[in-house]
Amino acid sequence: MYKSHTCGELTAKYAEQEVTLAGWVHRRRDHGGVTFMDLRDRFGLVQIVTNSDLYPEAHKAMEPVRSEWVIQVKGLVHMRPEGMVNPEMSTGEIEVEVQEVKILNPAKTPPIYINKDEEIDEQVRLRYRYLDLRTARMRRNLVLRHQVVKFIRDYLDENGFLEVETPILFKTTPEGARDYLVPSRLHPGEFYALPQSPQQLKQLLMVAGVERYFQIARCFRDEDQRGDRQPEFTQLDLEMSFVEREDVMRLAEDLFTRLVGELVPEKRLLQSPWPRFTYDEVMTRFGKDNPDIRFGMELVDITDLAESSGFRVFESVAEGGGHVRGIKAQGLGDYSRKQIEELTEFVAQYGAKGLAYIALTSEGEQRSSFAKFLSEETLVEITRRFESKPGDLLLFVAAESEITFESLGRLREFLGARLELTDPDVLGFCWVIDFPFVMYNAAEDRWDPSHHLFTSPMPEDIDFLDSNPGKARGQQYDMVLNGYEVGGGSIRIHNRELQSKVFDLIGLEPEVSQERFGHMLEAFEYGTPPHGGIAPGIDRICMILAGEPNIREVIAFPKNQNARDVMASAPSPVEEEQLKELHIKLDV
Repeated sequence: MYKSHTCGELTAKYAEQEVTLAGWVHRRRDHGGVTFMDLRDRFGLVQIVTNSDLYPEAHKAMEPVRSEWVIQVKGLVHMRPEGMVNPEMSTGEIEVEVQEVKILNPAKTPPIYINKDEEIDEQVRLRYRYLDLRTARMRRNLVLRHQVVKFIRDYLDENGFLEVETPILFKTTPEGARDYLVPSRLHPGEFYALPQSPQQLKQLLMVAGVERYFQIARCFRDEDQRGDRQPEFTQLDLEMSFVEREDVMRLAEDLFTRLVGELVPEKRLLQSPWPRFTYDEVMTRFGKDNPDIRFGMELVDITDLAESSGFRVFESVAEGGGHVRGIKAQGLGDYSRKQIEELTEFVAQYGAKGLAYIALTSEGEQRSSFAKFLSEETLVEITRRFESKPGDLLLFVAAESEITFESLGRLREFLGARLELTDPDVLGFCWVIDFPFVMYNAAEDRWDPSHHLFTSPMPEDIDFLDSNPGKARGQQYDMVLNGYEVGGGSIRIHNRELQSKVFDLIGLEPEVSQERFGHMLEAFEYGTPPHGGIAPGIDRICMILAGEPNIREVIAFPKNQNARDVMASAPSPVEEEQLKELHIKLDV
């Protein structure tokens, strides 16, 4: 070994012991005949000292050494002189007096700061990711991610689960996002697909009698990028036999409640047990099915008041079956017209054609874009419903339900962040249940599954599949944290007849469902137990626990916003010979 100890483990108990250390030079400070350096490895920092009078050869060997050089030193651990202790370092009581030095590798000046916490362009960080990962921030994130995965594995092992790996090369079964396709050399013209999730395989493991399965699964989806998306991501894939919805939810809640308490005790749960909301409730109250419940500012419906309000914009929307909803932003009553126009532009990107307002200034005055059209009685009732007072800004959107929910739900979270209502040290877990089983796709005149093809309807709603599909609820459940869906699951269909009925409902022709899912339908004929599961996203959960703005900060080698690996320049062209072997001809 190049080292007898790590840089982070040395404390006063090692005083006067001889040690051998190896790592990177973090900082250098010259004081004439004495040179101080901070030596860094993955485990921490320690101050090392060379003295030209005591060990002239070691001091001379250190002369060319600069930041990020890799060195090995041997020396004695000494207590620091009185007044020189550094309480910011775990090793701050001691220093190592260097007697021997060996340069293991010099280094060019890095293109990014490693020993400073400064803003650096993300593209540069990703280009030199192997250097970025040396920083304290990224090292903390990697350690946290490791701890999260280890905790999950230990917890599930203690609860009787088996970790089973499933194939990365599988069958393409389009169902939502685009598949990443892999051409087969041995079978010209045929393709594997990278799994969007191991959904079918984990259900087949239940058919196989595994009963309790999990996997830290790599998943792949060819979709547009966002701060909480990557082309390849990691999820905890979990499936259980002989369970009902409550069993899966209870286990997942206990797992992550314990995980938070052990790994991030500085954070606190907003509520425990986690609150539960129906889909209809979260849409009505928050405008989103993945709400941030750490603050209020909930939506208020005034459609009934709009119908005869005297304000034609509101009246026409209400008459056409739309809705008028609003939110109350406390403390923004003195917003200028320009500031309100900024908010109007914000909601426009979500389909809202305008943003009506009533501003109650801190001095008790009232400004509004539409109040002059209202009767005094209607205006009083609106302000009463919002429980408004001086200093409040009431903001309204009039449109069909989807647009009022989307625009106000987004605006609510935008203003919640602006008003600093979202404490990053508070974790607002909640469950959302009772989703619609299917959603009507008017453009293609068909029903689409709201979750996936294998989710079971609520037992009491199965008859609705024939008479009124839009009224049926699915046995699915979403795990939500601080405004992100961090996990989704459901009780699955385990009966061939019901699965075939669902395929028929969503418009899959029998020959198509047989070609894509015949292996599943056949498996269901061989004694399939009732089963269900959930798939929490490791990346999103680690992002929130680490307090990071996007999941790229908790992934070692992520793609950028354009789904490119700028470090390795991927994707990249391939040689013509490779394409010939795969029987592929490009038409770009």
